[in-house]
Amino acid sequence: MDRSKFYAALRARSSGVFGTSLTGSQVANLEAILDEIQAAGLPLRHAAYVLATPYHEVGPGMAPKVENLTYSSAERIRAVWPKRFPQIGDALPYVRNPQELANKVYGGRMGNTTSNDGWTYRGRGYPQTTGRENYERFGRLLGLDLLGNPDLALRPDISARILITGMKDGLFTGKRLAEFISGDKADYRSARAIINPDVEANGDRVAGYARAFEAALRAGGYLGVAPQPRPTVSEPMVVIRPDPVPAPEPARGWLSRVLAWLFS
Repeated sequence: MDRSKFYAALRARSSGVFGTSLTGSQVANLEAILDEIQAAGLPLRHAAYVLATPYHEVGPGMAPKVENLTYSSAERIRAVWPKRFPQIGDALPYVRNPQELANKVYGGRMGNTTSNDGWTYRGRGYPQTTGRENYERFGRLLGLDLLGNPDLALRPDISARILITGMKDGLFTGKRLAEFISGDKADYRSARAIINPDVEANGDRVAGYARAFEAALRAGGYLGVAPQPRPTVSEPMVVIRPDPVPAPEPARGWLSRVLAWLFS
């Protein structure tokens, strides 16, 4: 793929994403995601929807984020977790207390067992991987120690791998990319269910981002196949040729040898 053409298409005033410029940080994050998309050999429209998802989840900066659990009011905490905090007074101890809030709302579920697991395994990355069991599962799938080092999920390349694997295999909500995007079918709106069931609220918005990324991928000539390894460039082979061996003198008869001795 010609990535310069891809970025030019994204910067076009009509693209609908990023405005008319991209910062170095945005490009670096996009590069990491594109590398993982191409390594996975995603079809073009799958790639478009994968790119649209972090654009929606973390914003145009395209940088993986850690879940912000610092709330400035008990009312807001109740609005987010109404079942966990039936009364305003229940939420008051957790105002501007993110660690205790994480352990309260995530403790005892998603594989969390110890008293601080809710905080240790709070949401990180593009898809906001949350809970001990999810860190363990993705760590196992990717061959990484995410349990021991959950902040690895904040690396753009690793976060992109988690996102792609989860969206392909239905590991977030049970819905997979192939259910909504296959062949000529590209139901970008309903595909929001792969990440979150809020299709009515956000399905159309993410679909618009996906169409913008699809157009940019097409402009860049994206092929949707894993890149072939580059041939190894070796030093030119030097051929060492031996010195020429003199040809043997022609055989001489006895008379020739006698004459040569007489006149030498």
